[in-house]
Amino acid sequence: MKLVLASSSPRRLELLGRLGVKPDRIMSPDIDETPLEAELPRDYVIRMAQEKAAAVERADDEILIAGDTIVAVGRRILGKADNDAEQRQFLKLMGGRRHHTMSAVCVIAADGTARTKLSDSTIKFKRFDDQEIEGYIKSGEGQGKAGGYAIQGLAEAFVISISGSFSGIMGLPLYETRNLLISSGYPLNQDGD
Repeated sequence: MKLVLASSSPRRLELLGRLGVKPDRIMSPDIDETPLEAELPRDYVIRMAQEKAAAVERADDEILIAGDTIVAVGRRILGKADNDAEQRQFLKLMGGRRHHTMSAVCVIAADGTARTKLSDSTIKFKRFDDQEIEGYIKSGEGQGKAGGYAIQGLAEAFVISISGSFSGIMGLPLYETRNLLISSGYPLNQDGD
């Protein structure tokens, strides 16, 4: 059985590798990622994963996996930080309070059946001072990442608490992904051995 990864994210590729999975093909979906008016974060991230999966062509003998990750503060969706000013705004908003990182995974089986799962994790950062924010921005680590930070890097030192999936915060929740692949007929080691 062949696997297609509908993502250009190096983190998703790395995380699939932790499951012992290497995609046979990688295709980056080209979709409009603009949230709909009044769309809730969880509805948005699920829709994005499903639209990314649907946007990549799949042969009859291929299983396809797509995912999307967002950061949400209340009902506000924080996408990828496009510049220093936006990243600064995101970090100030999240400092000293809880936020959610939601990762949705959509797997389309060889028979065309699509299955989607959502991982919702809660993170609380320390309250940032301006020097910490500027130092983090200068590192370049959070550019192009949901919420303007990478949990697996320097930002991990700012975390007071996490409830949920660390891999989901990184961009691909491994528990949900493993179960979706197995239920879609992808030959994974199911014993954990």
